[in-house]
Amino acid sequence: MGKTNKCRCWSCGNLEVIKWGKQKGKQRFKCKNCNLLFTRSNPTTRRKNREVWFREWIVGKQTFKQLVSKSGYSERTLKRYFYDYLNRYPTWHIRSSERVNLLIDGTYFSNKICLVLYRDNNIKATLFYRLTDGEWEEEIREDLENLLSLGIIIESVTCDGLTNILRSVRNSSPQTVIQRCLAHIQREVLLWLTKHPQSEAGAELRVIVRKLHLINNREQWGYWVVEMVKWYDKHKDFVNTKTYKEDTQRYWFTHKSVRKSFIHIKKALPDMFHYLDNPNIPKTTNGLESFFGHLKQNISLHRGLSNEHYKNYVKWYLFFKSNEI
Repeated sequence: MGKTNKCRCWSCGNLEVIKWGKQKGKQRFKCKNCNLLFTRSNPTTRRKNREVWFREWIVGKQTFKQLVSKSGYSERTLKRYFYDYLNRYPTWHIRSSERVNLLIDGTYFSNKICLVLYRDNNIKATLFYRLTDGEWEEEIREDLENLLSLGIIIESVTCDGLTNILRSVRNSSPQTVIQRCLAHIQREVLLWLTKHPQSEAGAELRVIVRKLHLINNREQWGYWVVEMVKWYDKHKDFVNTKTYKEDTQRYWFTHKSVRKSFIHIKKALPDMFHYLDNPNIPKTTNGLESFFGHLKQNISLHRGLSNEHYKNYVKWYLFFKSNEI
């Protein structure tokens, strides 16, 4: 017995559809979920059905084989429909918002495509994005200026501390508060110090840094800063010790990993704790990291896409995810 295409209600998306007489010689259907009556030959209905399956393919982690059994379409037919969608991309509409607390970060794909995402933390949705080949200062500054030109007030930006992002924010919107991502700082310092530091200074600094994500008020902040100051007073000679290098014929710091970790924290310190004074400011970019993870998981199921289709897949994914809000 051959496959028959399952009929889906174009209004509610339900598959519980039954035949319900004929209208002008065309088969009419009734949705048992919302009681809507419609004909299958309606072009609008056909288009909406295809969009439902296409969305399942983009964000639902559904492969062609899985969709064949669900939709009743052949794999060849689904590919023809889906690649037709991938030959174009949806128009992006920026959500109107007076004041936003942005998360900005970029992620790289295997084919040298970089996705820079601007996420509104207040509504947990993507405000804007750019597909490019790197996190370039000129492009990020242009994006921020475009958002500002729409009347959007960027109250804060939380980022990983990339120099290009920091300079872009300071040049385009000097009044914007910059919050350094505590997760990035903690992760990088613990990586440099290693799991089992060989020095006393490194072991003690590791203990202090591991408390960073637990700071939720100014009292805890005060204790943490005092602990850092005491640590430096105790180990400053160790941190600043230099050794003469014969190959370069110059003095250089002996304990590189410990010093690098301390200097990293010292430089970031002015922008590490703005979230304590404004609860709307996110202290990490973890929301973006999670979003990137799900996107890469989904797109990994659809290998073999051309470079252009790959980019448009990402655009459709962002579009569908944005419309879930």
